[in-house]
Amino acid sequence: MSRKRAGQAVAHALGVSDGARLLEVMTAAAREAAAYIATRAPEARDIEWRTKTPSDFVSDVDTGAEALIRDVLLRGAYAHAAFLGEESSPSQGAGAGLTFVVDPLDGTTNFLHGYPTYSVSIAALVDGTLVAGVVHHVVTGEVSVAVAGEGAYGDGVRLRVSDIDDPTRALIGTGFPFKHHDLLEPYMRQLPRMLRGTSGVRRAGSAALDLADVARGRLDGFWELRLAPWDVAAGILLVREAGGLVTDLAGTDARVADGAIVAGSPALHPWLLRTLRD
Repeated sequence: MSRKRAGQAVAHALGVSDGARLLEVMTAAAREAAAYIATRAPEARDIEWRTKTPSDFVSDVDTGAEALIRDVLLRGAYAHAAFLGEESSPSQGAGAGLTFVVDPLDGTTNFLHGYPTYSVSIAALVDGTLVAGVVHHVVTGEVSVAVAGEGAYGDGVRLRVSDIDDPTRALIGTGFPFKHHDLLEPYMRQLPRMLRGTSGVRRAGSAALDLADVARGRLDGFWELRLAPWDVAAGILLVREAGGLVTDLAGTDARVADGAIVAGSPALHPWLLRTLRD
């Protein structure tokens, strides 16, 4: 059975067969959080930062947005769901049943500096299988959505990954290991190979938006050496439903877990893996 059919079958068996309704609720939650974040943006430079780990910050905007998302998602038919949120419940596992995986503000450092690249990311898993995902770009209002087996869409238009098959014409997204300094040396061995082999490398600071841009064909690929579940959950589904591949560095299908991510079109993904491994 394909991954898409498996996602649909699992969702149906657990009473989440109405993917459209599930996505509607998730999109509403992302929209409400994005509106709240946007209202706080003018005061971003005056907001108090708290340090979670070196170079990783949180503010009351993150926690406030997550509380809004939780309130919208865990009501009505989905009140029984587990909630894996970056700020309130980062250790919550995605076990049996329905689990929402939430990054209320992906790109907090960007937001706090007034750099206009940050997003809300929400995914739904059933028995650990991705069934729906939403990435909402707070500044532009652009929304990318996907339901397992139903494709990925942006503003009502079906999304497809890039069809560029020549690496020298490819634009690749990345994320620096700013929190995991043990990965700086291996990353710095990879970066020159990517710069030499492609038309360019970009680092925007929101992995959720990077993966959405792969799904939209704006980026031909993306890699980062360590990301958290809430960073990638929605983006993984977007890329796959847009016809792309998402794996770890070994080429194994990426899971919603801590680890490395390599995403790209079927035409470029094998080249990405070879280049990164070398």
